[in-house]
Amino acid sequence: MTFSNPLILGFFLVINVAVPTLATVHTVGDKSGWAIGSDYNTWASDKTFAVGDSLVFNYGAGHTVDEVKESDYKSCTTGNSISTDSSGPTTIPLKKAGTHYFICAVPGHCTGGMKLSVKVKASSSASSAPSATPSPSGKGSPSDGTPAATTTTTTPSTQSASSSTSISPIVALFFTVSWILISYILA
Repeated sequence: MTFSNPLILGFFLVINVAVPTLATVHTVGDKSGWAIGSDYNTWASDKTFAVGDSLVFNYGAGHTVDEVKESDYKSCTTGNSISTDSSGPTTIPLKKAGTHYFICAVPGHCTGGMKLSVKVKASSSASSAPSATPSPSGKGSPSDGTPAATTTTTTPSTQSASSSTSISPIVALFFTVSWILISYILA
């Protein structure tokens, strides 16, 4: 059976466009957003976080999203943030595996519960068990090795975080290369 070049090209375009959209977008606090009075430990307890996913912090004036080290997260210490943003909805891409810590640096907010800790897995296929680490949190990822760039977007998210699927870019690359090789062998 012979495959046509346009068909193969079309297939690869679909794969390369669709694969990045398979990452999960987690809206922190769901409808409550990033606010005082929310229980982020409970929110994160049934979620699985993987490299390639994103956290969206929805908040208004009077709050921040700060990435902090574990010690600052535990003590709600401000002023040593790895990165910070206070401009409104903030999207944090989860680029590396490890525990990421986020807090609101406004006085009293972190101690009032505005902190989140998430454990990010290298691949979502590694385990089906939730990987959230319920505990006070901070923003960003000290495990990245370099300060995370603060990304502020107003991306509307209608995707349900618990029902989304993510796939490793390496897996996508493997499938793409495999299809190329198969198409040349069969052509």
